[in-house]
Amino acid sequence: MGRGVLLRYRDFLPVTSATPLVTLGEGDTPLVRSGSLERELGCGELYFKLEGCNPTGSFKDRGMVVAVAKAVESGSSSVICASTGNTSASAAAYGSRFGLGVTVIVPKGKIALGKLAQAITYGAKIITIEDNFDQALHIVRTLVQKYPITLVNSINPHRIEGQKTAAFEIVDDLGDAPDYLFIPVGNAGNITAYWKGFVEYRQASRASRTPKMMGFQAEGAAPIVKGRIVKKPKTLATAIRIGNPASWHGAVAARDQSGGIIDCTTDDEILAAYKLMASKEGIFGEPASAASLAGLIKMVGQGLRLAGKRVVCIITGTGLKDPQVSLRHVEPIPQLPADLNVIEQTLGWN
Repeated sequence: MGRGVLLRYRDFLPVTSATPLVTLGEGDTPLVRSGSLERELGCGELYFKLEGCNPTGSFKDRGMVVAVAKAVESGSSSVICASTGNTSASAAAYGSRFGLGVTVIVPKGKIALGKLAQAITYGAKIITIEDNFDQALHIVRTLVQKYPITLVNSINPHRIEGQKTAAFEIVDDLGDAPDYLFIPVGNAGNITAYWKGFVEYRQASRASRTPKMMGFQAEGAAPIVKGRIVKKPKTLATAIRIGNPASWHGAVAARDQSGGIIDCTTDDEILAAYKLMASKEGIFGEPASAASLAGLIKMVGQGLRLAGKRVVCIITGTGLKDPQVSLRHVEPIPQLPADLNVIEQTLGWN
């Protein structure tokens, strides 16, 4: 319990005797079987991998602990990242844990306040720019060429190494790889990492097969689906509001090698899945994480038959990351006098 990914999976990671095995308790997240949607969608088995249970509330912690530990090992005293939110929170937390300086560049007005609050509280130096994530990433890539600072976005291969451990956990929990893995796609590092993990476990005879990788972008931020950079990506799912994914080629390779797909879902479909996941399964994920379930619903609607198949949806972050979305899309909450009769009448209990 609380071993962290560096210790638990050190044989599959770039860990040396000089790597500091510090952890915040990342990894070992729940794999929860569906209570009702499994039947409604015709799946043999349906599971949700709750990555929001990581220390800073998202899957980013898996890769960040490896990237920051390797930065410390190399003698770096400072790290930097561009972010739509979750990366900044994770970098700030692990930078603080390891005693490093952390600089974060984020697009102004395009980062959920819950995530920005985390980075601020952890003590990161934050810069906002009047542009999008893709420009922020371009800036940090330029800065690391000029200054002795380590880049910890997913173009850092250590990030991918850490994130692949989620695939290991799924196999460890289920006894083998699932038939299908549905996953949101933004900067595309996560789908790349999961595929790497499944392949490595199969090669190590820990799994007998690999799953079809089913990646889903938001329709307004779907460069891989469209086959071109989206200069002004738009979606309520801020974590995947990216128009030029850093791991584009890795995502395409995962899709093609697994026999899967990369498709997109509309904001309405994401929002519907977001609400359905909470109301039917008791799972509160951030909007971007609902792209996995939205994609599953879309594919079943288009005729994908999953009877007898084992399916996993990746829930990338907790809903507390971006509660404003929930509050903007609910019925007004009644404001009543402290009168029992009025309350009973409103509830229809008399």
